[in-house]
Amino acid sequence: MKSSVKPLKHKYLIDEDGHKKAIVLNMEEYKNIMELIEDLEDANDILRAEREATSFIPYDKFRKTWLKD
Repeated sequence: MKSSVKPLKHKYLIDEDGHKKAIVLNMEEYKNIMELIEDLEDANDILRAEREATSFIPYDKFRKTWLKD
């Protein structure tokens, strides 16, 4: 499977001693990273909910109840 992640085109901010102190990204790269983080957080929330769930309601029953309200 081929990865759809593009390599970042970033620049470093360097101090007087030549140590990397920060990275500069263009807005598109920043937005892509933030979207990826949000997707990972959502996936983590789903996994946590599945682990911590004590009971489930069948979807058909839930849907009928939900549609009544």
